[in-house]
Amino acid sequence: MLTEPEDPEVTARMRTARGLACTELEIRPEREADEAWGWHGRTLSLPVVAPDGPAWLRLGCAPSDEVNVTFWDGSVTAEQAIPDSVPRPRLHAVHDWSDEQWEYRAELYERVTARPASTTATLTAIPDVPSNWWRAVRAGLDDIAQVPTERLSVHQPFLKRAMPQFLGTPIDTTAPSWSTAHGDFHWANLCAPELRIFDWEGWGLAPTGYDAAVLHSHSLLMPSVAATVRHELRDVINAPEGRYAELAVITQLLHSTIRGDNLELADPLRRRAEHLLGRAVPHPDE
Repeated sequence: MLTEPEDPEVTARMRTARGLACTELEIRPEREADEAWGWHGRTLSLPVVAPDGPAWLRLGCAPSDEVNVTFWDGSVTAEQAIPDSVPRPRLHAVHDWSDEQWEYRAELYERVTARPASTTATLTAIPDVPSNWWRAVRAGLDDIAQVPTERLSVHQPFLKRAMPQFLGTPIDTTAPSWSTAHGDFHWANLCAPELRIFDWEGWGLAPTGYDAAVLHSHSLLMPSVAATVRHELRDVINAPEGRYAELAVITQLLHSTIRGDNLELADPLRRRAEHLLGRAVPHPDE
């Protein structure tokens, strides 16, 4: 969950779009509702009141010439394909529209009372997660992995190119196996103490163990929590497939630092990669 964008024009444009979404979906923002912003103001979410009671509005946008259909339709296809056993807010309605420069999608969800385990994707405090939460996580990941799909959350050509760049050589860039993943399984997308999983736009095939690797990588600033993740998800993380998945996630996160994202994770990620590989990895200052 991020604060509002630095660019006031982005903030104003998204709030105007929110008003249009509320009109079309016949909803209204809850009084004194807090806004939840996404990356660079591309999403805006908030609690609303619908005709049948409390709900949650998620508004997304993309430049008209940059719409990634996989991500754009992810929430809708997840609602159709992911089994009911996977705990998540259910999608009730969708409304699309566009202007000369932007495509918009408003998604209306059931509102859940549980809160995200963290307000940020990267963990900076110890979350309140009981032992049964971890059982729910393991069960959810198992159920997600079994969903048949042709969607891709991760692309092998990117890994083939980027893994040597960020992790050095020699390195095997071919995933041992692929299975279905949520694709963005970090702490801000997971509710606690009762598990609910948010933000399904990126779900699809990924290296087996990918979601566990995402959660672990976003825990590295809190070593005790990272150790808990390794323990609770050890069957996945300790497998050869899990080792590869970790290296893939580390590569993606290090790649994101080029545009200024996840900078606080860069050094812990490199140390973890060096532990997994048993050798040094490239550092930008070398």
